[in-house]
Amino acid sequence: MTAGQALLRPEATCRSCGHQGLEVFLSLGNMPLPDAFVHPDDLSQPDARYPLDVAFCSRCCLVQLVGDVPAERMFVENYLYFSSYSDQLLQHSRQHALELIEQRGLGSRSLVVEVASNDGYLLRNFAEQGIPAVGVDPAPGPAAAAREIGIETIQEFFGRDLASRLVSERGHSDVVIANNVMAHVPDLNDFVGGMAALVAKDGVITVENPYVRRLIDENQFDTIYHEHVCYYSCTSVAHLVEQHGLHLNDVRAFPGLHGGTLRWYLSKSPGRSARLEELLREEHNCGLNTIDYYIEFGGRIEQLRHELLNLLHGLQRDGHKVAAYGAAAKGTVMLNYVGIGADLLEFVVDRNVHKHGRFVPGVRVPIAGPERLLIDRPNYTLLLAWNFAKEIVRQQQDYLRRGGRFVIPIPKPTVLEHEPAYD
Repeated sequence: MTAGQALLRPEATCRSCGHQGLEVFLSLGNMPLPDAFVHPDDLSQPDARYPLDVAFCSRCCLVQLVGDVPAERMFVENYLYFSSYSDQLLQHSRQHALELIEQRGLGSRSLVVEVASNDGYLLRNFAEQGIPAVGVDPAPGPAAAAREIGIETIQEFFGRDLASRLVSERGHSDVVIANNVMAHVPDLNDFVGGMAALVAKDGVITVENPYVRRLIDENQFDTIYHEHVCYYSCTSVAHLVEQHGLHLNDVRAFPGLHGGTLRWYLSKSPGRSARLEELLREEHNCGLNTIDYYIEFGGRIEQLRHELLNLLHGLQRDGHKVAAYGAAAKGTVMLNYVGIGADLLEFVVDRNVHKHGRFVPGVRVPIAGPERLLIDRPNYTLLLAWNFAKEIVRQQQDYLRRGGRFVIPIPKPTVLEHEPAYD
C-alpha cells in the first residue's frame, strides 16, 4: 500500500455495523503493545509485536483497526496508566462530575457507574458528596488504587453480562460515564448494548474520546495504537448507538484535551441539539464521511517521520544531548514508528512513579522521573506527551530557564525557542 491509496479488505468486518469490505488507508507496521513497559529483568525477552493497520467503513463511517490483540494481553499487571498523574485531566474530570451533579440533581439515592474508572480519579468527586458510585476497570493496578481511596470497583471488562448483574444488584444507573474507553473496545455492540441496558429510562450516558477529525487534520498518528481499536466522529457514534435504542443528542468539544476530545451525550429519548446538528453538517461538508478524506494521511505521516529524524540527528551531530518527556502509549508509537531509540535519546521522563526504572517497549529507552531533566540537563527534550504540552511546560520552568528546549513533534516537528505564552 502506498500513500494516497486505500486497500480494500473484503474479508474484514466493521465492528459497528457488520459491513464487509473495509478500506485500509494506513499501515504503521508491526508494533509492540504500547503500554507494555519493560521491567529490567525482562530486557532479554523480545517484545511481542502485532500489525497496526487502520481502515474506514463506507457504510457507517467508523475508522477502526483491522485485527485484534486479546484484551487480556494489554490490560494486565504491566498496564501502568494512572489518570491521577495529570493535573489537567483531574480538573477536567472534576468539572464534568460537578456539572452532572447539578444538571441531573444527583443525590444519595442516585447511582453513577463509570466504565474504565481507572484509579478513581473521576468517581471520587461523586463519592465526596455522598453520591453512590461504582467503577468498572479490568486493570489490576488502577482498580486497586481506586479501592484504596474508597471507590467501589469491579475488576472486569464491561459488557451486557456485567450490566445485567449491576441492574439486578443495584438497579439502573442515573448516569453512565465512559471516558476514553469506547476507543478501546473490540466488541462495540456488546459494550454499547451493556450501557443501554444499564442506564435508566430517563438517565444519561456521557462518552468522551479523541475526535478523528483532529487526528487526521493534525497528523496525530501516534494516537493510533493497539489499545485504540476505533476512532470516532459524530456520524459514526450516531450510527453505532442507534442500533441499541440510544440517541446521540448533544456534543461538547474540548480542543485542549488529548489533542482534541469530544464528549457525546446519549439517552433513550431523542432530542438533538443545534450544536450537534451543526457538527454533523460540518463532517458531511468536509468529506469526513468518505475514504478520500483519509488516504493522503499516510503520505503526510511519512514526511513527518523524515523531518523529525533529521531534526534529532542534526541536534546530535551538533553535540546536543536529547531526552524525551512522556512514557505514554503515544510515545511508544512515536518512538517505534519514527525509529528513535537509545542511540538518539538519553532517557524518557514521566511523572508516573510506577513507570520509573522500566523501559519503553520496542526501543528500550529507560524511564526516569522528571527531576532527571534538571540533574542531567539535556539540551533538548522531545515532548512525546504533546497533548499535555501546556501543563508540562508550565511544570518545567526551571528546565527552560536553564537553557533547555522542548521539541514538539505534532502536527509538525517544532522547537520551542522560548517559553510559550498562554491565555
